[in-house]
Amino acid sequence: MSTEHRSSRTSIPELSQRKGGTPIVALTAYSTPMAQLLDPHVDLLLVGDSVGMVLYGLDDTLPVTLDMMIAHGAAVVRGSKRAAVIVDLPFGSYQESPQQAFRASARVMAETGASGVKLEGGREMAETVNFLAQRGIPVLGHVGLKPQSVHSLGGYRARGRAEREAEAIMNDAAAIAEAGAFAMVVEGTVEPLARAITKSISVPTIGIGASPACDGQILVTEDVIGLFGAFTPKFVKRYAELGEAVTEAAQRYAEDVRERRFPGPEHCFGAGPRKQAS
Repeated sequence: MSTEHRSSRTSIPELSQRKGGTPIVALTAYSTPMAQLLDPHVDLLLVGDSVGMVLYGLDDTLPVTLDMMIAHGAAVVRGSKRAAVIVDLPFGSYQESPQQAFRASARVMAETGASGVKLEGGREMAETVNFLAQRGIPVLGHVGLKPQSVHSLGGYRARGRAEREAEAIMNDAAAIAEAGAFAMVVEGTVEPLARAITKSISVPTIGIGASPACDGQILVTEDVIGLFGAFTPKFVKRYAELGEAVTEAAQRYAEDVRERRFPGPEHCFGAGPRKQAS
């Protein structure tokens, strides 16, 4: 990747400096065409392991592989010029040890050209975050509701209602910030807790199902534009219903083909003038 292409991107230090300032705008992207559409409007594109559910029809994120994340990460980098691109480390690629996390992160950075990686976890991952940060790999943390731990957590319910759970999440956020994460996703927490986390730590928080007080917001793009499932989570605002538009377009196309209205003469190549025999 050329230096010119990289230098025009929002940098990790620029994102870190947004603490308490203009909110960070972030959305997910998994493909080059979507990245091209989103890039002019966002500060950060997250290549989330949610790709497994959104594009592959998986029940959760656990089967997503590192190779999948690298393929989609490279596609998003190719389709973007100004947004920082962060790639999720998938389940099983970093939890074993800081060394394993470094090997996975090094592959992501080298093979995609991404700006950094994201990993889930609190105090138990602080050593790993520090290990990566000390070796030049920017890390976006992720606390609160952690989809890769959904089975042990007992589902996708909002976190932090109980005092003990809220205290644990607060401590997780503090540990990850102290370890060197440049920012942190706070997902699926009750609003007062997300607000308190944002106030208490020194790095930007990016909320999803959290609080308007966070230093930024992120959503899954397909949720925002109506391209993923019939159910809309409470924390999602739909800005378009492209699923309905796709269905209507497919229906009209099918009708035109069956009635032989498509293709018309304007969609066909003419034979052209024939050469005269000498």
